[in-house]
Order: sequence, then C-alpha cells, then structure tokens
Amino acid sequence: MSFLEATGELLSPRPDAWALVSEPFHLPDWWPAYTGVEPDRRGLAENARWGVVRSKAPGFLRRPEGEGVIVITRVVEGYELRWHDVRQQLDAGVLLDNAGTGRTRATTFVSGPWLRLVAEGARGLPERALTRLQDLCQTAAAL
Repeated sequence: MSFLEATGELLSPRPDAWALVSEPFHLPDWWPAYTGVEPDRRGLAENARWGVVRSKAPGFLRRPEGEGVIVITRVVEGYELRWHDVRQQLDAGVLLDNAGTGRTRATTFVSGPWLRLVAEGARGLPERALTRLQDLCQTAAAL
C-alpha cells in the first residue's frame, strides 16, 4: 500500500473549514476526483454510502464521468473525514487541526495499491485537493 499526502494552512478557523469539508454536496468542490455526489439518507455518518460521479479525466482503469460509490469510514466531528472509494480501491480523506488564530492546518491524503494510484492518476490528488481547499477558504476570507 502507498500513502500520499499534502499538508498546508487554510485561512479559516477549523470550525469553518470543517463546515466546508463535512457538507456532502461540497465534496466535489474540493476533492478533484469527483464532479458530483449523492449522499445516502444518513448524510455524513460512518458507513454511509454516497454515489459519486468521477471527473472528466480518463484513467487507465476507469472511464471519464463514470459513476461509483464511496463509503464513509471515519468521521471525527470537526477534525477528520475518511472514505473508501469502492471501485477505485482507494482510501482518502482530510484531517484538520488548529494552526493559530483564524487558521487551520489541513492534511489531505489518498492511499491504496501503488499501481492503482498511478493508473488512476491519483498521485497528485492530495496536492490538488489541498489547493482547492486553500482557494475556497481564501475566497471566503476575502468576503
């Protein structure tokens, strides 16, 4: 198994960053592998199964805009969200921690078989997700 991560600061207090990452319909806003999500009735809860629409970029073992399912594997309110992408056989998520007044330290990650990470183009996912989170928090801070 390979583990890839990216860590950086968000210009947002942790509760605000959590409000963004914990809203199911915002997942495609910051996680670049998905363009759509349909949470089940449980919403953000461990073992919830969400339907996802994948990005337009093709992968070696997947078609562009294909549908899939993710299972929420861990929720620590205000701090941690993890999920398992069933078809891609990848685990992913975000960890949040305080980083001083009005800032949040965020770590985005993806793990899975090395070949799967390479074949699916997942190697850059943590960095792209972190950049999207930073951009979203920067935009909110500017308002």
